[in-house]
Amino acid sequence: MLSTVPRRHVATSRALRVAVLCSRRAPGLSYLLDQDPNRGRSYELVAVVTSDPECAERERLAEAGVPRALHDIRRFYAARGAQLRDLGPRPDYDRATADILARHQPDLVILCGYLHILTAPMLESYPERILNIHDSDLPHYPGLHAVRDAVFAGERETRSTVHVVTPEVDVGPLLLRSWAFPTHPLIDAARRWWAADILKAYAYAQREWMMRAAWGPLLATAIDLYAYNQVRLRDGRAIVGGALGPWAVSSSRLREVSR
Repeated sequence: MLSTVPRRHVATSRALRVAVLCSRRAPGLSYLLDQDPNRGRSYELVAVVTSDPECAERERLAEAGVPRALHDIRRFYAARGAQLRDLGPRPDYDRATADILARHQPDLVILCGYLHILTAPMLESYPERILNIHDSDLPHYPGLHAVRDAVFAGERETRSTVHVVTPEVDVGPLLLRSWAFPTHPLIDAARRWWAADILKAYAYAQREWMMRAAWGPLLATAIDLYAYNQVRLRDGRAIVGGALGPWAVSSSRLREVSR
């Protein structure tokens, strides 16, 4: 299990500047906003950039005084007569995203519920400093339907993973892995019945459980690791606190670093 990140390894006296990219939802963002800065918080949320005008977190961000920028990807693509699945215009979109972020000078960029592939302009602007949270135990079940794929395969548990973003989707160095979320025996019955409707509905609930319970603590811990200089990347792997990643985060830990 993951132990407390040692504070003596803080690389800088100032808080780490963190920006978040999200789409409509950003599960875990409220957890980051709720951390008490008077207890020595290791980071400062300096900006949230959303690709969706219906961002569910906009009121909470306004209350917290965190700058939010809308970079509407659908409008961007519509103006170019292209479909979202077409990656041709994506570098121009990502270049504009990088320009928005540059105004806030983040040290680290977090993808939280961000549904779009990043391309060179973003990756080159923040090399090895973009993290993504994924709703499967990578390298198993990459892609947008990871929990559904795991449920349809009859997995007995699911986990979420934090990894470094690379040009190849969902294959970057692994930093953190959540505790296990057991699946219900209902899955076995639904698979016997070939009841895809039940499996899809169950997968939705399983994913929501993981996102709401684990994503905040995972993201806060990942940020702490960078703030306290506990991550090294070597030969495509992450060395986390001196050990080969990913580290496991227990359900009882809920970010003890600043306590």
